[in-house]
Amino acid sequence: MDLRLPGLRGPRRPRRIVSAVAAVVVLAGAGTWTAVASDDDTPAVHRADRVMAVDGVRLDTSYFTSGTAGRRPAVLLGHGFGGSKDDVRQQAEDLARDGYAVLTWSARGFGKSTGKIGLNDPKGEVADVSRLIDWLAKQPQVQLDRSGDPRVGVAGASYGGAISLLAAGYDDRVDAIAPAITYWNLADALFPDGVFKKLWAGIFFNTGGGAARFEPALAAMYERVAESGTPDTAARELLEARSPSAVADRIKVPTLLLQGQTDSLFTLAQSDAAEKAIRANGAPVDVDWIAGGHDGGDLEGDRVQSRVRSWFDRYLKDDKAADTGPAFRVTRTGGVDSTDGAARLRGASADTYPGLENGERAFTLTGRREEQSFTNPPGASPPAVSALPGLGGGGLSRLSSLGVGVSLDFPGQYASFDSAPVTDDLRVTGSPTVTVHVRSTSDTAVLFAKVYDVSGSGGQVLPSQLVTPVRVEGAKAGKDVTITLPAVDHKVQDGHRLRLVLASTDLGYASPMTPATYTVSMKGALKVPTAPAVTTAAAPLPSWVWWLPLTGAAIALALLLTARRRTAGPAPDPALAEVPLQITDLSKKYANGDRYSVRDLSFRVEKGQVLGLLGPNGAGKTTTLRMLMGLITPDGGEIRVFGHAVRPGAPVLSRVGSFVEGAGFLPHLSGRENLELYWRATGRPAEDAHLEEALEIAGLGDALARAVRTYSQGMRQRLAIAQAMLGLPDLLILDEPTNGLDPPQIREMREVMIRYAADGRTVIVSSHLLSEIEQSCTHLVVMDRGRLVQAGPVAEIVGSGDTLLVGTAAPVEEPVVEKIAALPGVASAVPVDEGLLVRLGADGSAQRLVAELVRLDVPVQAVGPHRRLEDAFLTLIGGSA
Repeated sequence: MDLRLPGLRGPRRPRRIVSAVAAVVVLAGAGTWTAVASDDDTPAVHRADRVMAVDGVRLDTSYFTSGTAGRRPAVLLGHGFGGSKDDVRQQAEDLARDGYAVLTWSARGFGKSTGKIGLNDPKGEVADVSRLIDWLAKQPQVQLDRSGDPRVGVAGASYGGAISLLAAGYDDRVDAIAPAITYWNLADALFPDGVFKKLWAGIFFNTGGGAARFEPALAAMYERVAESGTPDTAARELLEARSPSAVADRIKVPTLLLQGQTDSLFTLAQSDAAEKAIRANGAPVDVDWIAGGHDGGDLEGDRVQSRVRSWFDRYLKDDKAADTGPAFRVTRTGGVDSTDGAARLRGASADTYPGLENGERAFTLTGRREEQSFTNPPGASPPAVSALPGLGGGGLSRLSSLGVGVSLDFPGQYASFDSAPVTDDLRVTGSPTVTVHVRSTSDTAVLFAKVYDVSGSGGQVLPSQLVTPVRVEGAKAGKDVTITLPAVDHKVQDGHRLRLVLASTDLGYASPMTPATYTVSMKGALKVPTAPAVTTAAAPLPSWVWWLPLTGAAIALALLLTARRRTAGPAPDPALAEVPLQITDLSKKYANGDRYSVRDLSFRVEKGQVLGLLGPNGAGKTTTLRMLMGLITPDGGEIRVFGHAVRPGAPVLSRVGSFVEGAGFLPHLSGRENLELYWRATGRPAEDAHLEEALEIAGLGDALARAVRTYSQGMRQRLAIAQAMLGLPDLLILDEPTNGLDPPQIREMREVMIRYAADGRTVIVSSHLLSEIEQSCTHLVVMDRGRLVQAGPVAEIVGSGDTLLVGTAAPVEEPVVEKIAALPGVASAVPVDEGLLVRLGADGSAQRLVAELVRLDVPVQAVGPHRRLEDAFLTLIGGSA
């Protein structure tokens, strides 16, 4: 059955990416088949893992099918940047149960796939998708429109969203797509109006593993732009060639665009440009603005996946009864759920997509003076703060949606113009625009424009923490500039004012390093889009639901201004006021997990201790640390730091420093500049950083003045530790701090930890290097399968009298080891190079053990207590590491 929408597509075009001779070779035979169990009566999902050789690159893939025999439509699922096929496994299984054949893959340079990262290069990643479609066309489960042409849709978020758009543009066998939180023009996303989005670009390349992991042209482009701070024409052309906008006229399939509102990386303007282009081609397009995005917030996973499934039901299964939802939907935040602190979400919709400039209202803006002058400081420092990509974790955007202002502009570095108080509630939906006159002492001026919502008391909120960079060439002579401000969906209450701020700096962007003076004045009204046809489906909430959270938000604002975050929680325990950490009955089970990651865990850490957290992979160590840092919420039990219960955003977390999964540094800046930039981003006073003390402990020396790109791996690790030490937190958490270090560097890292704890501070370190833990830690906590196995001083655990090393003349066979482990009075037995490690139970004794070993004909040469942490660890966990 061939899908044909009236007026949508004519005869099939020749394939733009031709399947060359033997384009796809399946390695390892038919792959590995796995049956995925289900908790209910739905059919089991079968997964086949294969490595495919595609044009010299190996792609790691998984193929999911379910149900009875017969052909069904196929779906390709792409993953986000820095991820792998495993990230979309659950969605793949769900779609397979719903009657689709689903293929997932790790893109070039990610997961277990080989090759260089090409940022969706048409000759690389995009060509790979066509080869995967070739493979799908040969599968007996996949429905065909014609020979070699499977009925197929493509979906994915961020990097995977872009590949779905590009696949539709380059291969006309794609029948429907559902890209989420992605880009239309990558050059516009990273170089908006010719201004370098330096923090996001740095995170982008560091997440990919560094410039060396990218195609050489991309690596050279990034290093060139990062060093100069200004994107050039060649850089723009390189990124535009890898963007869906390059094939805008070729994307003619039904498209569901899902874009994030809290997203300073890929803004709503990206999906707006995509909607205009694809609709102009005659294809049906729906637009959905979700609550979250790359800056965090609620990604509405269940709702989004349900809508994607319905979209494919309609356009792949040809199910005309499938409800694909409204042409436009936006999620709006209304108050806070008092049970868990989560934002309440409501949907609003319209029968047609309104665009970003629909239903404009004009507001006259005035300032203290008609013309206002302000400076771009030397070195563009200190910078103003709006979004904090990679640092804010979505918290800033979420707080702004709840009416809490957290942006920072420095006096003398901005001009501001206010409207009169609005007389009715105003819903801004889209991109405000304004024309200003700009004059500069330099020929080029770079401004950062933003519109605040200002309350009657003077508090200001920056919706979604978004700003628009503006590059003005020829500014020395003066120039009128029309600015399109960030697209948002935001309610301005009656009596509030709109404030336009034009700043000279922003933390997320590169500004000219040369000092200059900018002078600006208004040349027209601020035009605000209201999209009047967009209506909220749900009935209005009672007034107290709105006012109660706003009262709490006002309190939160006061705390934020003193750099202390607060969440509701149990009262402090005075008896634990001097105890760095007390964990009691802690449990966590992830959604859809088949077991607890952490179960009934309890232990205590005192001042001055260096505690080693040990356990095999899957023991629950990382989950425990993430709960300790307030990143995830436990299902049961509690964590108290200095007597205060830990919750996301709890004020006591300001006393905790952490190094988890590495740190991203801007390679063109020096080590000191990176640390200073990080500390400014926290909003805390410079004197609270104790920068020199942290650097002395870390022992970085003269390297601090060098660019980070010249650092060895060991120096980068020590710089990351120094970053975690800023503010000299009372409790320092280090997750695998010695990864990638050579022995001398490991020894230096050990000395850093010991020095840090010497003044009564506490360090918790998780590591797989048992010998290093034994030398650097004073205490240990050993976990296995989410539970506590043993806790105590290192000396007690290593020298525990209940564990014996049995030396043997020859290796002990596995059946005999099993018999020994089953003996009365024996808790476990593990073979080691020297013989056996045997842990005795409460009723066991060395004498009875030796007698039993002789009875079993074990060639015993010696018996004695062991003295190595590695031996103790293997014994404690029963050899499951």
